[in-house]
Amino acid sequence: MTTSTLSPKKLLVAGIALSAALGLGACSSDDSASAAPASSSSSQATRPEPIASLPAIPAGGSTAVALDANFVSALGTLGLTPGTIGGATLTDGSISFPITGGTVTVFDKSSGYRPYVQGTLLHQNSGLSLTAGGTTVELTNFTVDPGTPARLFGDVAVNGRQAAASAPLFDLDGTTLNPISMDSSGNAVLQGTTVKLSPEAAGLLNQTFGTDALEGGLVIGVATITVPTS
Repeated sequence: MTTSTLSPKKLLVAGIALSAALGLGACSSDDSASAAPASSSSSQATRPEPIASLPAIPAGGSTAVALDANFVSALGTLGLTPGTIGGATLTDGSISFPITGGTVTVFDKSSGYRPYVQGTLLHQNSGLSLTAGGTTVELTNFTVDPGTPARLFGDVAVNGRQAAASAPLFDLDGTTLNPISMDSSGNAVLQGTTVKLSPEAAGLLNQTFGTDALEGGLVIGVATITVPTS
């Protein structure tokens, strides 16, 4: 399938879904009113009609992160070995997580209804592990929240025991986004969101591995998200 065979509605919905999922709210400073997560109550009692909605993001796509060289170097310095969990893959310096579902609804930004981007992008039963000595931290079941700031949440386990559920793991900087494109299979692709370690995750990892070397804001890499449009 090529771009020319896709309807304008599919392109619009796919573009909004991708932008929402990877940091649309971070693109400009005047979006601060969107800071509440999707599950929070709106700043308006009356819900307007959305300008676009994708009630069920299809499984089959992926979120991939090309790991930053400084992040890889930091892991080596700390003696941390990265690994994959479930359906995740790590190849040629890029780690990829299968998309298992989600939803997104977008309202007219000028309406004042907040958050104007609402929804989630799910990556269930896959994740990233970090191992040093006899300690392994597993970060799994990622959920992208397109609020402002856009963040990625996930479950944390240490040596098989849960340490935190739905913890904020990574911050998503959408100011580096490229325009949406379509691949040869008709999938919508958005590349360029910068993924950064959250302060909360940095603190947890430092405590677990007995270091103070990790800091919030450390660039993990640059994300590419691919979502089927049919």
